[in-house]
Amino acid sequence: MRKKQQGMTLIGMVIVAMIAGVFVLAGIRLVPVYLEYMKIDSTLDAVKRDLDGSNAGPAQIRTSISRRFDIDSVRAITAKDIEIDRTANGYQVQAKYEGRTPFLANIYFAVEFDKAVEVVR
Repeated sequence: MRKKQQGMTLIGMVIVAMIAGVFVLAGIRLVPVYLEYMKIDSTLDAVKRDLDGSNAGPAQIRTSISRRFDIDSVRAITAKDIEIDRTANGYQVQAKYEGRTPFLANIYFAVEFDKAVEVVR
């Protein structure tokens, strides 16, 4: 009487390891992009918190953003890339950009980010 074979072969284990490796590599490549977005997100939230109700203008907002970007070592965008538009209550501060990171050979991940806050006068 023959017994049923159980388990994976070496080839099956190598294939599973390769698939898992692709996902691990994707995570390793994408984590820094998302961490930098989190720095930008916290910068805009801090600018809103600090300048709400202080009658700040676009120059003061941009200066505050620039200082925080320098402290947090943000390199994906600069303070000049931040859009500051006048609204009825103050200014809308918007960071809209695309983060790109290489994956394999000439394959890249492109991630779009869009964060906006309103600084009330």
